[in-house]
Formats: sequence, structure tokens, C-alpha cells
Amino acid sequence: MSVASRAIDAGNRIAGQSVPAASGRTFESRNPAHASEVIGVFPRSDATDVDRAVRAARDAFPAWRATPWPQRAAIILRAAEVLEANKEDLARLMTREMGKVLTEARGDVQEAIDMGKFIAGEGRRAFGETVPSELRDKWAMTMRQPFGVVGCITPWNFPIAIPSWKVFPAVMAGNTVVLKPAEDTPLCALRFAEALEEAGLPPGVLNVVFGYGEDAGAAVVEHRDVAAVYFTGSVETGRIVSETCGRLLKKCSLELGGKNAIVVL
Repeated sequence: MSVASRAIDAGNRIAGQSVPAASGRTFESRNPAHASEVIGVFPRSDATDVDRAVRAARDAFPAWRATPWPQRAAIILRAAEVLEANKEDLARLMTREMGKVLTEARGDVQEAIDMGKFIAGEGRRAFGETVPSELRDKWAMTMRQPFGVVGCITPWNFPIAIPSWKVFPAVMAGNTVVLKPAEDTPLCALRFAEALEEAGLPPGVLNVVFGYGEDAGAAVVEHRDVAAVYFTGSVETGRIVSETCGRLLKKCSLELGGKNAIVVL
């Protein structure tokens, strides 16, 4: 995992490979405190790129689903350790990319570290239940099963913590993921994905597509092979996500709106 201070030219992360947008379009991530500083150049993805990422996730799903829970947990724990080893560099990158003060940025990364360690523990606690039956010779039980391909759409204000809240539980449960981070913090999301790859996550289990909500985000929500959508963002956009998932009968989890007080001196 490399956290460099120079600008990077990045691709979408699909099946473990760096892939440009099919259209060739790009956008820049800039330091909000020094607008002339380009943090990186990223693909401006659309439905074609999302489809490629979803197909990679779909192809990786059978093998990942068959991977025992404790083995998945070991990978997530290693990812948390990678984040921990790079905490200071990641915090400084976060401050450069989205402007959060350094103490807050360190806390953001620590949240992801803690989330990874907690979710790794669930690898040995994913209990089912046996249920008394009303019939003779009938045995009733519950088991935890993955959905399949899950779409995760995350905001800019907690650019490593919130992806960890969504991605770690999803992959722990045996799902594969297409992550569409906010266009304001693409490099933070890329470094988060690289931590999982360094920890041994198989190609295709986590795929990252960069771009804007109206292009890439909408395509994730609407894709027929995305079984569930997890979204954090505005109430207005969340309403659209909810309506789309309802129409398509997809599972949907929404975290909407912010109440952070701001004091400008």
C-alpha cells in the first residue's frame, strides 16, 4: 500500500486491475485548501464501467460465498492491520483531499480500523437458530446467507470510515461489492480498497468505480444484478435511491442527512 504525496493517474479498481473509463473521460480531485494542487485524476465512470464492475463482482461471488467465515474474517483483520500501519499517512492524505483537520482525519481512519477488528470477530459469531416445529419429524433452522452483489455509495465527509461501515460487513457475510465513493474523495476510497487487496482479498470481491452520482451512482442502484444497495448521503438523493430500489424490489439501507454544526471564525 503506497500513500504518495504526488498526484496520481488512477483507474477504476475492477477484478484487482486498474481500468480506465470506457469513455475515456476523467475528473480531478483537488486539495480544497490549495485549489491549484491536483491530488489525482480519476475515471468519470458511467453505466458501461459499472456493468463491468458488477460482472467482476458476480464472477467472484461463488468462490467468495464458499469461503468459510473464519477465513474471510482473517482477511478483514489483516486489512484493519494494514490501515493501522498506515494510519498517519492516510490521515494526512485525507486532510489534503477533503480538508478535514488532521486530528479528525486520524479519528476517521481509526474508526475504520476499529470497524475492521470488530467485524473480523463476527467471523466466529455468525450464529443461526433452530426453531421449534409444529410438526413431527420436521426440523426448522435459520442460516445467514449473502445477497450476492452489493452496491455501496458513500459520501465525502468520512471517506474511509463510512466505506468501512458498509464494505467490511458486506464482504464478511460473503457478498461481493461495487463501491462508488464520492467524487470529492476518490483517492481515500482507493487506498481503502488497496488495504483490503494487500490483506489478501481475492480479485473481484471489492470493485471500485469512480465518478458522479448521476452517472456511476445511478447505474449502481439500477443495475439488475445488484441485489442490495447501501447509501449514505443527502435526503434528496436518498429518496431517489429508495424509490428506485422499491420499484426494482431491491433491498436498500439508507443513512440520510447530516446535523454537523459548523462554526466559522
